[in-house]
Amino acid sequence: MTTHYMDLSLLPDPEFSPTPLRNALFSKLHRALVQLETGEIGVSFPGLNPRGTDLGATLRLHGTEPALERLQALPWLQGMRDHVLAGSVAPVPGSTAHRVVRRVQVHSSPERLRRRQMRRHGYDEAEAQRRIPDSAARRLDLPYLNLQSSSTGQAFRLFLEHGPVQAVPSLGHFSAYGLSPLTTVPWF
Repeated sequence: MTTHYMDLSLLPDPEFSPTPLRNALFSKLHRALVQLETGEIGVSFPGLNPRGTDLGATLRLHGTEPALERLQALPWLQGMRDHVLAGSVAPVPGSTAHRVVRRVQVHSSPERLRRRQMRRHGYDEAEAQRRIPDSAARRLDLPYLNLQSSSTGQAFRLFLEHGPVQAVPSLGHFSAYGLSPLTTVPWF
């Protein structure tokens, strides 16, 4: 149950735009959540613009007070202190709405899909091209974070969707990204 929250707000910086700072902050959070191995901390972006295309300058962490304090006991914000204003752990205001914040994945690269078809089904390049034309590419109009996989080293986009506002919370666990397809976080 997410009874508490903590805001991390990006400070204006003349040398860096908010986007790379947000990406770096989220990468550090992800590594800390992997280290904690609890699934008790969720995230949201309360500065999300109404069209849902910009995440804003605040990353909100949700969880129980002990879970958020365990996170803050780790040195995960090291190197970001000059760029982030970390608020205190505080109780969630009463009578808040809730919403799911989830990862959205789409297989958007026809080239990657073709390679997979060639590997799995033994198609040659021409057959894979015929089966998966460039027009098969799908694009998402969602905000995203640019991250790098610590296991493969590959850069990727983590697309995020803030689901519809709900009156009743849905309990469960969060991924090591603080996301869930079903579990809600308080929205205020």
